[in-house]
Amino acid sequence: MKPLLIALTLLTTAVQAASIEQIDAAANRMQLTQLTDYAKGTEVSYPQAYAQYRLAVISQVAGNAEQFSAALQQARQTLEQLTAQQPDAENLALLSSVYGLMISESPLKNGTKYGKKAAEALAKAEQLAPDNPRVLLVKAISAFNTPAVFGGSKTAAAELASQAITQFSQPCTQICWGQEEAYTWRGLASMDAGNKEAAVADWQQALQLNPDYGWARFLLEQQQRYRQN
Repeated sequence: MKPLLIALTLLTTAVQAASIEQIDAAANRMQLTQLTDYAKGTEVSYPQAYAQYRLAVISQVAGNAEQFSAALQQARQTLEQLTAQQPDAENLALLSSVYGLMISESPLKNGTKYGKKAAEALAKAEQLAPDNPRVLLVKAISAFNTPAVFGGSKTAAAELASQAITQFSQPCTQICWGQEEAYTWRGLASMDAGNKEAAVADWQQALQLNPDYGWARFLLEQQQRYRQN
């Protein structure tokens, strides 16, 4: 086999072999190039879709609108294909979250279309696995981000995040992401309710779980600057 072909083969294998933990590590360090590599590959799989989802999220944080949109579309296509093949709770919950991000990209343009799709995917996920922590987490995120006039509730978001945190305490061996996020979203709901101490405690807990979790660290630093001013 020629050297270039060997290199390409090894690269493809490495991309396909990316684990959820590796994807999370790259996302926490905002390694866009690494996430882009993880998002590639010819095999349609949950890790590939998850890498595309995380690439979209980090691109949004980095202010790269073009990459954000492209990664979202890739994640949507991958997950729609996966759910057509195997409509399990993990695929559906992540697909619902992707639809939610697509609404945030253009609320007026995408709200009606993808709001319905997000709700339908999440409802199917809940039917299949009502106690799945990522299903509960996505429900919490949806409740937090949905306007009250459309059924959203920060109080419900906090309750759902608490349910997710309880379920995250169960043993997990395969798809295990989201525990730090559950604490972070519950903290945001607590902050919205005026309970700063509870919010800070949750963000600190998120960092105890994962010292590299940048979002919780950012929120804590932001709160510290606010107190100093």
